[in-house]
Amino acid sequence: MKQLTVILWNIRSTYNVGAILRTCDGLNVERAIFAGYTPFLDKGLPYEREKLRKQIHKTALGAEEMLDWSRSEDVFATISNLKAKGYKILALEQGEKSLNLADDNEYPEKIALILGEEVHGITPDLLDQCDYLLEIPMCGQKESFNVSVATGIALWELNKSSLRDTRKYLRTQK
Repeated sequence: MKQLTVILWNIRSTYNVGAILRTCDGLNVERAIFAGYTPFLDKGLPYEREKLRKQIHKTALGAEEMLDWSRSEDVFATISNLKAKGYKILALEQGEKSLNLADDNEYPEKIALILGEEVHGITPDLLDQCDYLLEIPMCGQKESFNVSVATGIALWELNKSSLRDTRKYLRTQK
């Protein structure tokens, strides 16, 4: 089974954060790391924390309590530590050297996936730290998906070979 960590870099919307956490829980992500100005669950004064928790909970629906998460004050040190533990750093970002997520790619067993800011993406200095860039091919006029939707697509593709659902009540009976 793959070991997946997600780094939320400068994600502005608490609703996107909550949706990403819920998706991470559903797709067997081990840990979420809040970095940059991403709102996180233990930020600020008590009334600020409560407001953030309520907003994140609206889309996470409890996944924020189930998933291991942490805060990174220095994303570059965090990436360095993950690399030292054998993780390959992947960024969900469009670029000249991006791997097409629709292609038949082999992915490493230990992955840290960086998700970037909704409008401007991931900064070049952070992209320089990545082993691979992943791009979701677009069929319409827009250039990208919402970050939470893109996260679900990417995590499914990265993890699909190790997803085994044994719950018989969800399976179609023959």
